[in-house]
Amino acid sequence: GCFLLCLLPSILRARASPETRPSSPLCQQSPTKVSCKGVGLQKFPKELGQGIKYLELSNNFIQNLSGSNMPGFGQLEYLDVCFNQLESVSATALAELPRLRSLLLGSNHLDRNYLANGEAFHLLRNIEVLDLSVNNLESHMASWYISNLTSLRVLDLSGNTMTKLLAGTFRSSPRLRQLDLSNNYIMEIQEGAFEPLEELEVLNLALNSLHCISGFSLTQLRVLNLSHNALELFSEEEGAEPYLLRVLDLSHNRLLSFPELPRAHDLTHLNLSNNLIASLLPGSPHPWEFVLPYKEMQRFNRTMRPVAALTHVTDLDLSNNRLELFPFSFFHSLGSLHSLSLGRNCLQDVARESVTNGTELSVRSLDLHSNALRVLPRWFFDSLPHLESMDLGSNSLQPCESQGSDQGRDFQRDSHTSAPGDTCTPFYNVPRLKHLSLSKNNISRLQSHAFNGTPLISLDLSGNRDLSMPTGALAGLELSLQELSLRDNQMDEAALPCLHTLRVLDLSGNHLSLLPPGLSCSPLQSLDVRNNNLQALAAVRSWSHSLRAVSVAGNPWSCCSLGWLDT
Repeated sequence: GCFLLCLLPSILRARASPETRPSSPLCQQSPTKVSCKGVGLQKFPKELGQGIKYLELSNNFIQNLSGSNMPGFGQLEYLDVCFNQLESVSATALAELPRLRSLLLGSNHLDRNYLANGEAFHLLRNIEVLDLSVNNLESHMASWYISNLTSLRVLDLSGNTMTKLLAGTFRSSPRLRQLDLSNNYIMEIQEGAFEPLEELEVLNLALNSLHCISGFSLTQLRVLNLSHNALELFSEEEGAEPYLLRVLDLSHNRLLSFPELPRAHDLTHLNLSNNLIASLLPGSPHPWEFVLPYKEMQRFNRTMRPVAALTHVTDLDLSNNRLELFPFSFFHSLGSLHSLSLGRNCLQDVARESVTNGTELSVRSLDLHSNALRVLPRWFFDSLPHLESMDLGSNSLQPCESQGSDQGRDFQRDSHTSAPGDTCTPFYNVPRLKHLSLSKNNISRLQSHAFNGTPLISLDLSGNRDLSMPTGALAGLELSLQELSLRDNQMDEAALPCLHTLRVLDLSGNHLSLLPPGLSCSPLQSLDVRNNNLQALAAVRSWSHSLRAVSVAGNPWSCCSLGWLDT
């Protein structure tokens, strides 16, 4: 505020002469483009010269657009008046802009004088992009503003106070391709509201109050965002015409089951995170307290396979739900699935009774963090032959030991089912796994050769309090491991082999008084040893040509042993 008050006299002096001539230091100008963003204007700038096509006036104090203030702008194609105090737009002003294609009026006060303003908007027959976001517009106001805009292709009505979509709202805008209705209070979509929009490709209805989407009929949509609503049901319209939908976001709702998508053959990205989905297996009943009142549920066949048609889905997010079982049979139908997130559920086991020999998933990235998993059997990894990245943080998994001639026997024993009473997970011999997080798993001791035969590039073992790492625990990673985190383990010592490719090492939050001796042969570029008991860093000389960043705070450094700082 002080800065603006101090700046105001100079602004007023600058505007005392011809208001904002091209030579004015307040505005930046090129032959066809002028930017007067945030320069304190209270009126539309005059005398900017002929031929201007792009004019930016955002973040000022303009209250009205009138014809007397807008001579010589007949070539204007783009006008941005967002974040002003605009409340009045005259017909004579818009009549001066016959070539205008993009008009951005977001974050103003267009709820005032909306009848007269809307009448003036009828002159914008060539407008293709219109931003009316954050103008406190109610449903009928928004409908009036766009009631004659037949050329409109992109419309932003987000951040207003709309409570319903009226049936005739988009009757005059059949060419709309992108529509943003997010962050309103929409509870009702009247029948036929979207019917005129046969070219609509992107629809954003996030952050509203919708409870049910039944008979969804926008088959031409490519992207649909319904996140942050109160949806308990999502079902397609009955029919034979396939949907062109590629991206569907239903996150942050109240869905109790996987949505019905039998005709969404082109879907590639599906976000169902932060819902109430408790099971993915067919025939699973809803918990009694969640029985839905919708008549649509009566035709919902619980024995159907809701993912049978989703053969192109590559990214599926089911994190933050209530799943207790990892059902392989459910995901097996998703033949193109590359990224699967099941983090922050209640997973305790994997459904193995439905897994047959040769059942494989195409998943490359798997997120299972923050569950209640205690063991993953060998067949689990065998069924994920393409797995490259795995986040198992915040579970209770203990890595198995793998050594010498016992490797083959262990591998065969675990190939299809885990032996009764098994309490560890075999992370060895996973041929394509490159990134693994086992942070916060209460691992007390890392067994010998725990990752042998697995070409890990990064390994996170942080947050395992009092972790013991005997010699040979990381054996087998000498030629692959590049990043290792042992942060916050409160370790007194750590035995590391000679890791020839290690670039990044985090040892912070431990009780180390000496660095692991095997580090001298690693080409470290980043080393974090904060909050340990180190008095010197003699080994730093080994990395004089490679080290780029080192964090050393929180150690009792000896003032008599600081020669390593010279290095």
